[in-house]
Amino acid sequence: MEFGEFPLDELEGAILAHSHRLPKRALKKGRRLSAEDIEIFKKAGYVHLVCARLEKGDVLENDAANDLATAVLGANITKAAAFTGRCNLFAETDGLVVYDPQRLDNFNLVDESITLGVVPPYQRVIKGQMIATLKIIPFGLPESLVTIATSIATSSGNLLKVSKFRSLRVGLIQSWLPGTKESVLQSTRKVTEARLHSMDCTLIDEVRCAHDKAAVANGISTIMAQNVDLVLVSGASAVVDRRDVVPASVEVAGGRILNFGMPVDPGNLMLMAEIDKTPVIGMPGCARSPKLNGFDWVLQRIAAGVPANPKTIMRMGPGGLLKDISTRPLPRAKAQRGLTEEYEPDKATKEIQVSSAPRIAAILLAAGQSRRMGPMNKLLVEFDGVAMVRRTAENLLGSKAEPVIVVTGYERSAINRVLETLDLNFAHNPDFSHGLSSSLKTGISALPEGTDGVLVCLGDMPRIAANLIDKLIAAYDPTEGRAICVPTWHGKRGNPVLWDKGLFSEMADLSGDVGARHLIGDHSELVVEVEMDDDGILIDIDTPDALAQVTGSGERRKSV
Repeated sequence: MEFGEFPLDELEGAILAHSHRLPKRALKKGRRLSAEDIEIFKKAGYVHLVCARLEKGDVLENDAANDLATAVLGANITKAAAFTGRCNLFAETDGLVVYDPQRLDNFNLVDESITLGVVPPYQRVIKGQMIATLKIIPFGLPESLVTIATSIATSSGNLLKVSKFRSLRVGLIQSWLPGTKESVLQSTRKVTEARLHSMDCTLIDEVRCAHDKAAVANGISTIMAQNVDLVLVSGASAVVDRRDVVPASVEVAGGRILNFGMPVDPGNLMLMAEIDKTPVIGMPGCARSPKLNGFDWVLQRIAAGVPANPKTIMRMGPGGLLKDISTRPLPRAKAQRGLTEEYEPDKATKEIQVSSAPRIAAILLAAGQSRRMGPMNKLLVEFDGVAMVRRTAENLLGSKAEPVIVVTGYERSAINRVLETLDLNFAHNPDFSHGLSSSLKTGISALPEGTDGVLVCLGDMPRIAANLIDKLIAAYDPTEGRAICVPTWHGKRGNPVLWDKGLFSEMADLSGDVGARHLIGDHSELVVEVEMDDDGILIDIDTPDALAQVTGSGERRKSV
């Protein structure tokens, strides 16, 4: 790849290295310069520009990012479309992120231009959480580097995976000593149930007994007889030796001790054992608290089907200081999903998303009166064998936008009928005759709480494919100034447009038969143009002639 300052006449197809704000429009870095763009720069008085020019054998940053992300991701991981050389990876389920740190190092050591940042290995994640980001640093790189990195990412299986939590059946034994309070036993059960519930595991039974070898062994046998997947033992007194009451009880019950102690604090005094290959955990005293501790790390591994043997436990020292100290108060406790001091079990499934995919909804405007189409409602006209509005809705449903809200108005019943089998939300606009702005307001008011942004799509744009919508969503990043994502085709702007939630109030204040298009000019600093590989973004079908041109037929289609 060539990089530097070049004469304008040599730059058609080159990649703009820096953003430029010109009198009539802003052109942002990463843009492939067209002949029209170059003329705009010439009129603005430019002679040279700093750009990147790809050479033979080079791969564009987005293509390289997409290819390498596909090579990296394994089970239960999905990826967003690449934008500006970045491709983010997300967990498709609750579980643990699993990878070999040495392989990750080897991947990143291929070349400084290829980078992959991942959450720590064996970190607990929730569905939708971002777990990794793959970034190609330059605008393009040699295909040979992509080939080498791909080989490392795919050798011995894909580099990254998320191990899903399994629905385990769990039994609990709690021992007591004279003076043990009933409230302590009750609280321990409540905290344990919530821990298990947050991983889709079930506490099927509990045995309470005296804190002596025979009684605890009998309790373990009682629990084992119920075909459990895991046995937890909470002793009235902490285990201090392999020959103490709890480990001795496990051996009496026919088990064997695998490991006592772990390099994690809180959690040092945890016991790991097994009976007929069923894992048995002697819980450390800190497990009575909902705060994150070493017991959680082992429990999560067992629930996710990830090895939790003596060697893996003894290697938990890096990052193993979990105790809250003055220089780091409560970070682990706050991050532990659903675990609070009160520990309400019904809150145990709530998601704390440190970093997750943006929540992008879609509004499908289907309320207009279609006056220019003549006697037919254009949204009900057949396109590829189905009603035009249904084809548009299907494309939206195939994308990452969720939910899809259909705003109805004119001929509401007919629109509902052709869409009734699709997984859509509906919002009716009784004031549809007041124009487009009224339907936009209706859609905005129907957005669910927590929506980050919204795609506004016209019902007469059946050629907006799902992958085009996903490219807009991938471009969205308000923290980097990409709060309004506008699709383009050879430099021409089209629809749908993705809007950040910060603009919802202005969109709701619109009036008349106008959309939010003028807000793009009012907030040009927030706009990013996303070049598409299809001209469907420019095609809306308002007239019989427009329909005939799109379908390649001079015949008018019948309304369905």
